[in-house]
Parts: sequence; structure tokens; C-alpha cells
Amino acid sequence: MIPVTEAVPLLLHNLVLIFGVMIILWGVAVAIKDVSFIDAVWPMGMVLLAAVTFWLSDAASPGAVLLLALTAIWGTRLGLHLFVRWRRNGVDPRYAKIIASAQQKKGWSFAKTALLQVFLLQGPLLFMVCLPAQLGIWRGGELNALALVGAVIAAIGIAFETIGDAQLETFRANPANKGKVLNTGLWRYTRHPNYFGDACTWWGIWLVAFSTGWDIGLASLIGPVFLNFTLVKWSGAAMLERGLRKTRPEYADYIARTSSFFPLPPRGE
Repeated sequence: MIPVTEAVPLLLHNLVLIFGVMIILWGVAVAIKDVSFIDAVWPMGMVLLAAVTFWLSDAASPGAVLLLALTAIWGTRLGLHLFVRWRRNGVDPRYAKIIASAQQKKGWSFAKTALLQVFLLQGPLLFMVCLPAQLGIWRGGELNALALVGAVIAAIGIAFETIGDAQLETFRANPANKGKVLNTGLWRYTRHPNYFGDACTWWGIWLVAFSTGWDIGLASLIGPVFLNFTLVKWSGAAMLERGLRKTRPEYADYIARTSSFFPLPPRGE
């Protein structure tokens, strides 16, 4: 078995690649005065890293193919969904707030803020979360029971996120629901089915990668751990809910009866 340290040159190549992509996209953001499309870049960037790793590793083992397929299905679906949402909704208030805050408190220009607080930050984080796919594809191997369990968990995650996104899109498309809280479907059991699905997907991908060797699992564990932290505590659910508490009076009741992350029966029923 080739030691995981042999993957360092490939990982450095991928890191330089993703930084290059981010610099190009930063130029686009400066030209259009909007960084909001970075959300769509996140999953598509992981697809790029997985595909490049597959190509450079000359990997055609069942394990490598499975990891590439899971990453591509997840990332392409989510990336297109987020891109379409950005084109429809325009500037994301979250990013507008980040830009405005840096301009007011630090005197930074739009270009400097976009570079330092969005694109150069997202690049290495994206790379880190994608470590299970990169290292698992690089190592490759035959499928075993652990890989199949991981694939099932990832597939459940992809389905959960896809259904949750579709239910939210349908809810928002009805003008009568403006200002209301979605509390049916998957949203009845968790306040963030899309984030839960995201986490499931990458824990599943990590298990598939782990199946190629304990060293790969250990070296890439930071990926799903950091993603979970991001989704729950940093820029995901926590940030979103701060805004929803202010704009939707019903949200406090929704929080009181609905699980924050893991799907559970509503409290009090």
C-alpha cells in the first residue's frame, strides 16, 4: 500500500489549481460587483478537484470511480441549483453585509474585500472539505462492506438535500407563503434538511475513502468535521436563523418544536 504522504505532490497541485480558479472568479466578481455566485462555486470546485485527481492518478479502480461518481452527482446538482438561485435572486444579503462591513470598518475596497474575505478564504476551505474524495480517489481500491455503507449514506444525503431543496423552492414559488415558515415535508422533522443532507453526503464519502485505508481516513477526517462545524455553527444554520428570527414571527415556534439538524419527530406531538 502506497503511504498517504506520497499524495502530497498531487494535493499541492490541486491546491494551486483551486487558488488559480478562485483568482479568475475573483476577477469576474469585481467586474460584476457581486460575489454571491461563490456558493455555486463551492460544490462545483469539489467536482473539479475530484475529476482532476481521478485523471492525474490514472485511477480506474471501483473505489475511485465510486468516489468520483458520488462527488460529481452531489456537486453538479447542488452547483446548478445554487447558480440558478443566484441568477434569479441576485446579490445575497449575507455577502452584501460582509462587503459593506469591511468597507465601513476597515476602509477596504470591494475588490480587496472580495479577494481576502471571500475567494482566498473559500479556496482552501473547499480544498479541505474535499480531502476525502481527493485522497480516496488517489488511493483507489476494490469495494468492500465499509465502502458500500458509505455509498448508501452518501446517496441518502444527496436524496435528502435534493428533496429538501425542491420542497423549499415549491414553497417559495407560492406568493401566499411570503413571510411564512415551511414546516411540512422534510422541514417538519429538521429545520435544515438541506444541510443535514450535505453532511450525510460527505460523511458517506469519507467512509468510502476510509475503506481504502485507515491512513486515508485519518488524513481526510478534517473534511467532514469542518463541514459539519460550518453547516451548524459558522456560516450555515446559525447565520441563517439569526436573520429568520427577525423577519418571520412564526420562526420561534418552529424552533421550539423542530429539531435543529438531525431529523426527529416534532416535539410535543
